[in-house]
Amino acid sequence: MALTIVAAYDVSDDSRRARLAALLQTCGDRIQLSVFVLTLGDDELDELQARALSIIDPEEDSLYLFRQCGGCWEAARCIGQAYPPTQEYFWAVL
Repeated sequence: MALTIVAAYDVSDDSRRARLAALLQTCGDRIQLSVFVLTLGDDELDELQARALSIIDPEEDSLYLFRQCGGCWEAARCIGQAYPPTQEYFWAVL
């Protein structure tokens, strides 16, 4: 089952920050400079966590992964230029 995850980071080194942002971008949408909304399965979340740990320096950097329930995400309020990311579905006809 897909999970909605809000990922937020504070990484001091430019190279590590760029690598972490690129990793998170493969899993979801950037909504702020250091905040992403991700859609992942449980196994994918575990893999993301392991890959992120290989990028960041735990002594200097931080990465928060907040799991969001469907009700919480549907109740999100967005103001101004903010908008809730929508999940897009694609159909493949074979």
